[in-house]
Amino acid sequence: MSSRLSLISTMFLVAVLATGCETINPYTGETQTSKATKGALIGAAAGAVVGLVTGDNAVERRQHALIGAGIGALAGGGIGYYMDVQEAKLRQKMAGTGVSVTRVGDNITLNMPGNITFETASANLNGDFFRVLDGVGEVTKEFEKTLIEVAGHTDSRGSHGYNQALSEQRADAVARYLESQGVMPLRIITVGLGEEMPVADNSTSEGQLLNRRVELTLVPITG
Repeated sequence: MSSRLSLISTMFLVAVLATGCETINPYTGETQTSKATKGALIGAAAGAVVGLVTGDNAVERRQHALIGAGIGALAGGGIGYYMDVQEAKLRQKMAGTGVSVTRVGDNITLNMPGNITFETASANLNGDFFRVLDGVGEVTKEFEKTLIEVAGHTDSRGSHGYNQALSEQRADAVARYLESQGVMPLRIITVGLGEEMPVADNSTSEGQLLNRRVELTLVPITG
């Protein structure tokens, strides 16, 4: 019951945000609510509700491995400042792309809807997605004291097993591209969530587009 109430509360917040964006789009500067903005807002809800899905233990193990590999840990008040600066640079890079940047505590989630990421039944990166990932790679290379969780999602078409495998392939495709841009592989955790966490109605083509997404969550490396 509590998780359901949390989801309802979050979706209510998104509705309020969407209303506030009817005159000025915070991502594109447009004076109306575009489809990209609606997708970004729904994606932001997913980031706020889902957050990290790999669990504290997996994150902590990877953090310890990175510290052991020579990546220094953040501590105290420096954590918030480090993530503040990284967030600002990511917002600048993602402006106008339809990707939202959601901050929850010291974690940052990038929500990338299907009109940017993948075609139906495909793990091949869309052409527009390369520019987005280039921006992400540039910032995350600079701010190396972060762990990156890449979560792949699908719409509900196809079998459960097929969608699970496809979501894993999508997460892997994004991870491989970030690695090709110089992001340290040890910093990246991939997870496929299949059709289990929709952010829109799968009975419509627009909803399916929004559910066919990737979410990147950046977590500070702490001792």
